[in-house]
Amino acid sequence: MPDVLEQSPVRAFPGSIDIVVPCHNEAEALPLSTPTVIDLMRSLIARNGANDCRLRLVLVDDGSRDRTWEVIKDQARQFPEVTGIKLARNFGHQNALLGGLSRANAEVVISLDADLQDDPKAMEAMIEKYRHGAEIVFGVREERATDTVFKRSTAVGFYRIMNALGINLVHNHADYRLMSRKALRVLLEYNEVNLFLRGVVASMGFKTAIVEYARSSRVAGSTSYNIAKMLGLALTGLLSFSSLPLRMIAVAGFFASLLSLFIALWVLFSALFERQYIVPGWASLLLPISLFGSLQLLSAGIIGEYIGRIYLEVKRRPRFILDDVVDGRRLDGSVAFRDEDVVADAD
Repeated sequence: MPDVLEQSPVRAFPGSIDIVVPCHNEAEALPLSTPTVIDLMRSLIARNGANDCRLRLVLVDDGSRDRTWEVIKDQARQFPEVTGIKLARNFGHQNALLGGLSRANAEVVISLDADLQDDPKAMEAMIEKYRHGAEIVFGVREERATDTVFKRSTAVGFYRIMNALGINLVHNHADYRLMSRKALRVLLEYNEVNLFLRGVVASMGFKTAIVEYARSSRVAGSTSYNIAKMLGLALTGLLSFSSLPLRMIAVAGFFASLLSLFIALWVLFSALFERQYIVPGWASLLLPISLFGSLQLLSAGIIGEYIGRIYLEVKRRPRFILDDVVDGRRLDGSVAFRDEDVVADAD
């Protein structure tokens, strides 16, 4: 992604900042990560003399099974900057993040995970990139020493496959990014159900910049993002942004047809002129059946994945449903529950 020229006109420090944090079973991490982020941002705002800057930390409980929602409500009572959003059930990381972004209304919006593996100090550099003209700033991991060898190798393989298929992603970027209000409004116009935000945001255009940081260990707790979820997200990204697998099926079918024609001509020639070579045997039956049977199953599977995603898109089911809202700006700290806050995203 092209970086922003440093000679771009410098904007004023943002008048409002929303930080959106999707949370799933993060009851152990939030008591450590929330004060860290708030203190860091308060200090940054004070150093820039932006006393009128409105800071808000939007914590989205994505159907957690632990005490995450209770912790969020406690933090809303403790910190006026905290707004908590509870989803009706677990909708997945991407939809939970979108749910939080849909409630953001600040000049700049930053998305960050609750475990603080992505260094929150990089937000200062992101805001500086924004001030120099960037509408989108991607947080990029310069090294992944805390990740396992398996996770690092699969991540590298994923980015290589996506690039080979013509899908332009920011290498080593997950969902740690800054977006301007203008860029966020455009993002919210995307209505797809099969959501792969890092691909959508990278394809939007606008002036972009990159901020590199070192990835750390979790502050507490354990990740709920297992291998199955990572593979599901990778498959969604692949099928949402490329039709090349369908073309590969067509190409494979073409060459398989040529091979079948060659075999048919060879069998016909042998039957007419070289009868001594026509020997009944299992190999001549098993190999073609296995080859073409496997090719048909693979083709049907790939086509089925696309059809399944089309099925979900045309049903237009909500990508997330808000169940409850707590607003730390209320002096009494009670739940700020309003009918208009409990909505389903049907767009």
